[in-house]
Amino acid sequence: MTTARMPTVIGAGVDRVDGPAKVTGAAAYPSDVSYPDLAHAALVRSTVTAGRITRIDMDAAKAAPGVLHVITHENAPRLERGPSGLLGPPPPPPLQDDRVLHHGQWIALVVAESPAEAAAAARLAEVAYDETDAVLDISDPHGELQANPWGADVRRGDVDARRASPEITHEATYTTAENTNNPLGLFATVAAWDGDTVTVHDATQWTSNLQAFLAATFRIPTAAVRIHAPYVGGAFGAGLIVWPHVILTVVAARAVGRPVKLVLTRPQMFTGIGHRPNTVQTLRLGARRDGELVAIDHESTVSAAIEDESIQAIAATTSNAYACPNVSTRDRRRRLNIAPTGWLRAPSAGPGNFALESAIDELSYEVGMDPLELRLRNYAEVQPQSGLPWASKALRECYAVGAERFGWSRRDPEPASMRDGPWQVGYGMAGVSYSWWQVRCEARASVGRDGTAFVRSAANDIGTGTRTVMRQLSAELLGLELAEVRFDLGDSDMPWSPAAGGSGLTTSLGTAVNAACRALVERFLDAVADDAASPLQGCTLDDVAVGGGRIQRREDPDAGEAYTDILARHRLDEMTADGASDPPEPTGSARSGPFAAKFVEVRVDPDLGTVRVARIVSVVDGGRILNEKLARSQIIGGTVGGIGQALLEDTVTDATGRIANATLADYLVPVNADVPAMDVVFVGEPDPLTGIGTKGVGELGLPGIAAAIANAVYHATGRRIRSLPITIDQLL
Repeated sequence: MTTARMPTVIGAGVDRVDGPAKVTGAAAYPSDVSYPDLAHAALVRSTVTAGRITRIDMDAAKAAPGVLHVITHENAPRLERGPSGLLGPPPPPPLQDDRVLHHGQWIALVVAESPAEAAAAARLAEVAYDETDAVLDISDPHGELQANPWGADVRRGDVDARRASPEITHEATYTTAENTNNPLGLFATVAAWDGDTVTVHDATQWTSNLQAFLAATFRIPTAAVRIHAPYVGGAFGAGLIVWPHVILTVVAARAVGRPVKLVLTRPQMFTGIGHRPNTVQTLRLGARRDGELVAIDHESTVSAAIEDESIQAIAATTSNAYACPNVSTRDRRRRLNIAPTGWLRAPSAGPGNFALESAIDELSYEVGMDPLELRLRNYAEVQPQSGLPWASKALRECYAVGAERFGWSRRDPEPASMRDGPWQVGYGMAGVSYSWWQVRCEARASVGRDGTAFVRSAANDIGTGTRTVMRQLSAELLGLELAEVRFDLGDSDMPWSPAAGGSGLTTSLGTAVNAACRALVERFLDAVADDAASPLQGCTLDDVAVGGGRIQRREDPDAGEAYTDILARHRLDEMTADGASDPPEPTGSARSGPFAAKFVEVRVDPDLGTVRVARIVSVVDGGRILNEKLARSQIIGGTVGGIGQALLEDTVTDATGRIANATLADYLVPVNADVPAMDVVFVGEPDPLTGIGTKGVGELGLPGIAAAIANAVYHATGRRIRSLPITIDQLL
């Protein structure tokens, strides 16, 4: 089956179809949801970091105006720990015992008639603790150190034997700070029970998982749980996990017999929805004098909460970046009295790429080679671990196009040699080899008597434009105009979908939409298979094309008929078909994720130590781009996050275990004045392994930016910064 006309909606810079709803306030986020008898909840947080609760007196809270119910570990129901999924085990259910594992831990919940009454009553809690010593430092040996917790360590060749033989060696330790997900929308949950069934509105990135999780936690059938998440006010990975506040909202709604809403405050967001852990990474590189890598040894330690199971395989991201015969990557985690970690945009790759690409840059100076030339000297023409050719890879083109557009040839190789008036000028770059991710997904497509299509899946759109690109794809596959297609998502009653994360949803969902639309056209053909009145009688998918709201013979475009004619003649109101996708099993080639090259110019004030990013060029191999405007927006957004990681973001924990900067007034994120001119270019070809040719770009904007900035700072000043964020005191 082909499209009869040249596609006009795929690849074009189509505006977001949900844009009008968002800018007019018609889009209903979880915090906007209301019920006639809605009650409100507020959380009580621990004021110590480690120990046990010896007394929790909530009598004053219970007697406060408007209070309906109070829940502590003393009266909370016993709950099952949710099932482990694609992203590992979830956090344990809340309020199951008297232990305190981190500062700001939820220790009670108050339900009242209004948000103000609930918050006021929560402040009346009187709690006594038996405190114990907290472990807060990633280097503290009192914290349990777990080696290879995720089975992600990689080894090829013999790093130990070859480490002594290289002609040039480089060894250094790199550290990255803890960063906190700070989406604009505060996370909110609304739960409403109706007998033994519950409806939950939540800021989740994974509707289907939340449904299964709550069903297991409350020991009810999956069909008894319905999740609504049509709009999410940003998440950056925080919505991938079912956090304890979601469970508590469902518990509270059941306890009071009314719908309950819980909206986290900004400080609560810092301890309640995960964060990027801080890391300590040691890189050891061995090379010949001509720059050929002979050994890479990458060891990483990440911070983790006491009962934290999120997957943070930082060093593993190094294994496939360069052609090198001897590679060892090892990941460890140190358990601390901190809030549970989670995923923040480009998890693992963000910190891991900084260390690797900084080390490669340092090696380039040690061997006396241009940083770009060194990367090309060690370019991985095949997948290094398996030796198989990549299914698709245009990183070499990314380097070439990026260097040309950036003007890399104008770079003076001598550090601290380029100036513009009082400013020291530096050029830096980094390569990015991002991981491949695709999982099973389902979709459903219908065409009705009015000639319009309705395509849907339980997937989520966290602001990336999933609604828009899937509507574009559906229109092309069904031969309809964009206005004739509705695509909907974010409802667990729709077909099963994986999470919106990992740069994998567009491919997973798009392939399922492709299957559903093809199946739908096939159903129309089946309906007229024995219909002598139809010019499509006896046709198969290979015989036809679609366009203009009709199916027609490929060899004779005049021989065809409209969807509406077929439905009318067969007295059908609509035709519906389901489709599913599974990850491809490549034969003879290696799965290829997206690739990118990042080039950055910085200006450094030698007297004040301030760093200004002047311009950034990002060249991306993202496979087939369904909507260049939205894809470019994704790269720009990720790049802004990379600037934050490099220069600003640092979640500061004081000596007591309290987060000291848990507001947007104190936690620094890039603003307009921090964001320079950006040039984003897409290169490469569609990925032949996926049904629609995409690779995903949502995560790809962030990795490489911090390394490129740090490398540019070195080129500008001659000072090598190995710790993020780069601060003024490091340059004075």
